Amino acid sequence: MDVESDITELRKNYKNDWRFRLALIGTGLALVVVVLGAFTRLTHAGLGCPDWPGCYGHLLWPNESHEIAAANAAFPDTPVETDKTWPEMVHRYFAGMLLLVVVGLTYMFWRRRGHRGFIQSHILLGVILLQAAFGMWTVTLKLWPQVVTAHLLGGMATLSILWMLAERLRYRKRLIPPHEFSALQKIRPLAVVAVVAVCLQIALGGWTSSNYAALACPDFPTCHSEWWPAADFSQGFNVAQQIGPNYLGGAMENDARTAIHLTHRIGAIIVTLLVSLLALLAWRAGSPRWAQGLLAVLCLQVGLGIANVVMFLPLPVAVAHNAGAALLLLSLLTFCYRINTVQPAIKKYS
Repeated sequence: MDVESDITELRKNYKNDWRFRLALIGTGLALVVVVLGAFTRLTHAGLGCPDWPGCYGHLLWPNESHEIAAANAAFPDTPVETDKTWPEMVHRYFAGMLLLVVVGLTYMFWRRRGHRGFIQSHILLGVILLQAAFGMWTVTLKLWPQVVTAHLLGGMATLSILWMLAERLRYRKRLIPPHEFSALQKIRPLAVVAVVAVCLQIALGGWTSSNYAALACPDFPTCHSEWWPAADFSQGFNVAQQIGPNYLGGAMENDARTAIHLTHRIGAIIVTLLVSLLALLAWRAGSPRWAQGLLAVLCLQVGLGIANVVMFLPLPVAVAHNAGAALLLLSLLTFCYRINTVQPAIKKYS
């Protein structure tokens, strides 16, 4: 038998599986929620509605003049800014729709206990319920950076779990030539390290954003025209900032923000090296399409990061940078999953 002709991907009949459809819908919604969260944060609309889950006591937001007057009287310390209320509420309602999708998905898995994805779906439900709490605390704790960063990471975790759940429902083990299998198994540890590095870099990005340090270094590739400017790392990574103050706009000194920004840049260099090496090894292992895809997403993300600095954080670019981080993470997770689910074709004939 010709082994090459039998290198086919074994698929289930997933197209009629509502669990797969719902997981895919949830993935799309989760990506929208991540992007909307970035938009809300970057437009400084995180406190556009000072109460939760409503907005100045409204299901949507105060729009009419008498509604705005009543809202201002009820919340004198946070007058209505209509350009900040709607992004916050749109973000909340999309998050609410995502919660309903996850609840429905978990129920479908609960009815079919023992099937693949059962535990994963229940972990997902726990994560998104925690996300709802983080969303509330983001408002009630006045953009406390620790909570804002955790909220961002929770959004990425929700997106990743949904996507990987869809992958599990869609794919079974794939047969590849033995030499390709051996080569892929050798790069599996590096792929895992790359995923961890990207997760840490996303956390650094969240910390950079929540402390308003994105423009702490206004030039590139230097920072304040120096390769290593004055930076206060102890203050910049103080995770014990007190609860109470309003953190809109940030509360750290410039040197602390510079330290955060520099660390994010160093993280970007490390991620670039790791993913580039992984792509090179994947190419040599017989997976050129994966190598090209990883490099394309990586180059896009690095380019967006540089553009954020040299163009002084334009909103579309900054939002795209958040979306790019999500796409890079999903690409690496999918690559890791494919490595873990392949088998050497020779086993078919043993």
